[in-house]
Amino acid sequence: MSMLELTGVTKKFGGIVACKDISFSVAPGQVAGLIGPNGAGKTTVFNLITGVYAPTAGSITFADQDITAIRPDKVVAHGIARTFQNIRLFRNLTVLDNVRIAVDKEVDYALGEALVRSPRVKNLEQEICALAMERLEEVGLADKADVRADSLPYGLQRKLEIARALALRPRLLLLDEPAAGMNPEESLELAGLVRTLHARHDLTILLIEHHMDVVMELCERIFVLDFGVKLAEGTAEEIQTNPDVLRAYLGEGYKRVRSQ
Repeated sequence: MSMLELTGVTKKFGGIVACKDISFSVAPGQVAGLIGPNGAGKTTVFNLITGVYAPTAGSITFADQDITAIRPDKVVAHGIARTFQNIRLFRNLTVLDNVRIAVDKEVDYALGEALVRSPRVKNLEQEICALAMERLEEVGLADKADVRADSLPYGLQRKLEIARALALRPRLLLLDEPAAGMNPEESLELAGLVRTLHARHDLTILLIEHHMDVVMELCERIFVLDFGVKLAEGTAEEIQTNPDVLRAYLGEGYKRVRSQ
């Protein structure tokens, strides 16, 4: 059984083919990587999985359910959450409120109850706050709960996005360049955090990343895109020694990174 499977997925924007005949699968509990040069179609694939775009052709299944071209909110309801290449926080809200918004999606009370702030509403809000704080503690941001999101350093904003995605209680977590803008030490620290969260929440993870140390440290399976097509697929060791990948992306002088 695959947790996520793409079969012959193609996306065209007018006469431009962003990705063509993409097929791959991610097993339950696996950490997989999607790599390739800028413009290779990686984020387009994420947008297709999450319903931002509808495929021109092909199908996408999640946990044996067809999710091809369903709305983004329905994708979330199925158990898929994501972060973004360009950080998308509610910048004028606090760190805590950014995560509370994600938890709030599961709240079930009437407008009248909210207006009079019934005891039930107050209890639910306490539970929401507690769960949001748990997610912040997991990523090391509990002490920043009352800080405005836009005042956080860039790396911490990345962690806040991960906390917010976790608050949606996903089974599949899509991470779009989570280590972007980080130095090598910070990126490896982030890799350790992702590994911890993966085990703690029994997640399946698919990540896009240009930091090869992060990819090789985390990923059991790697898919390589180039010019919108799948160039290669394999283990970290296989990808690092694949001549087509070296030629198109990693470079002939690429120094192999330690893998699992």
